[in-house]
Amino acid sequence: MTGSVDGRASRTFAARLAPFVPTRLVAAAARLVYPRFEPELARLGDLCPPDCGTAVDVGGWYGPWTRRLAPRARRVVTVEPVPHLARLLASATPDHVRVITAAASDHRGTARLWLPADDAGDRGVSSLVRRDIHARALEVPCLTLDSLGLRDVGFIKIDVDGNEPAVLRGARDLLARDRPALFIELESRIQPVAPVVGHLAEQGYTGWVLPGSCWVPLASFPLEEHQAWMSYVVAQGLLRRVLPPRGPRYVNSVLFLPDGRRPGEGRVRDDGPHAGQTPTHPLHPARLPAGPAAPHGRPQS
Repeated sequence: MTGSVDGRASRTFAARLAPFVPTRLVAAAARLVYPRFEPELARLGDLCPPDCGTAVDVGGWYGPWTRRLAPRARRVVTVEPVPHLARLLASATPDHVRVITAAASDHRGTARLWLPADDAGDRGVSSLVRRDIHARALEVPCLTLDSLGLRDVGFIKIDVDGNEPAVLRGARDLLARDRPALFIELESRIQPVAPVVGHLAEQGYTGWVLPGSCWVPLASFPLEEHQAWMSYVVAQGLLRRVLPPRGPRYVNSVLFLPDGRRPGEGRVRDDGPHAGQTPTHPLHPARLPAGPAAPHGRPQS
C-alpha cells in the first residue's frame, strides 16, 4: 500500500501521528507531504493523459493519488482493502470517485490481508502476500480489475506490497483493450522485479523511472542494484525523507507505457534539489553517499 517504509526500523509519518490526532488530519498531512516523498505524484501530466476517462488507484491508503487524480479524470476508481481507510476515502472524495473496499488480485472471493501486529493499516504495509513484518490477518473481499466492468481506462496506479503480479493477471483484458499507463511500486526487498517487468514487456509495455529530474528508461537503470545500495534511505522513514535537509532519492516506482509512448521531459517542480544527488548509475558505489548497509547488501524488511 502507498506509504510503505521499512517495517521494523521506522514507522510512517502517518502511523506516528495516528494515535494523537484525528484520522482526517493524519490523512490530510499525509496527502500534503506525499509529493515530496514520491515526486512522480507532482508529474501527473507525464503519467495520466489529460483526456483520461477512468483512472484507477489500487491501494488507496490515505488517498494522495486519488485526490490528485480526481481533477484529471472523468472517473476515478479506488480499490482499498483496509475497511477504515476505504470509509475515510469514500467520505472525503468527489462524487465521480468510486471507492471499493476490497483487495485487487487475480480472482474473486475472499483473501487474507496481512498486517503487522501493532498496525490497523495506517502504516501502508498491508498485503495479500505475507512477509516477516506481518503477524495477523483480516478476511477481506478480493476482486479482479477485469471484473469491475471499467471502460476508457487511461491510468492505473498499483501499490500492493508484493501482490503486483496477481493484480496484473486480473487486469489482462483491460490492459489489452485500453492500453492504460501503469505506475507500479516495485520493491526488490519484497520480491524480484523481473517477473513484473517481463510480463509487461510481453504486452508491449516499456518501463521508465525518475531517479533525478528527468525520466530514464528502466532498461538503462539497474533498479534492484540501486535499491540494494540505497537501502539505508528506506530505513529513514517518511518524515526524515520529506523534511530538509534531504538526501538522495530511493527509487521504487516504475511508469510503464505501452506501444512506444514516452513520458514528458519537463523538470521536476516539487521534488527539490536533493533529486540531483541520486546517482545516474547506482552500480558505481563511489558515486553513492555513505550509509549503513543491510545484511548482504539488501534492505531490511
